[in-house]
Amino acid sequence: MARTATAVQVRPAPAPPRRRVSRPSAPPVRLWTAEELLALPDDGHRYELVRGRLITMTPASARHGKLAARLVGALLPFVEAHDLGEVYTAEPGFTLESDPDTVRAPDVAFVRRERIPPEGEPEGFWAIAPDLVIEIVSPSESAHTVQAKVADYLRAGTRLLWVVYPDSRTVMEFRAPDQARLLTAEDHLEGGEVVPGFS
Repeated sequence: MARTATAVQVRPAPAPPRRRVSRPSAPPVRLWTAEELLALPDDGHRYELVRGRLITMTPASARHGKLAARLVGALLPFVEAHDLGEVYTAEPGFTLESDPDTVRAPDVAFVRRERIPPEGEPEGFWAIAPDLVIEIVSPSESAHTVQAKVADYLRAGTRLLWVVYPDSRTVMEFRAPDQARLLTAEDHLEGGEVVPGFS
């Protein structure tokens, strides 16, 4: 009698388990403090802190520096003649937020007399927001960077902010986040209640 062949089912071998490939995690970002920023050696650069992150500032152009000098030249004599406070340019830092720290260095700043302690300015950074800030926008600055600066100053208590755009000869004036006004070459900068009588 002939034998019937029996089909043999061959099961495929199980696939080897997938090996997880571990991706290296990004190193944690170092957060700096205002004290560490102040202690940095002078290497010819300007720095700011933005929520603990160290930001290197691009050196200002000759045009930028000339415009800042002219603004100080107009503001400083008026402030001194009326004993309104102090005008600062470029160098002093203002600590606007803490833990993590934000330290901004405006192109021009004004602090009213009544906010300056009897012993004078601090040895380190100011722990207050300026009453008036003037920022001159450089070609390398993005709109996002400018908006971030404006938000930091206003949130910290700056009462008047002039953002100067040299190329278009315009100024954006802020007295609050929702109070912005575009000024052209035909308009005058007015100090209002912050720098009374200045125009």
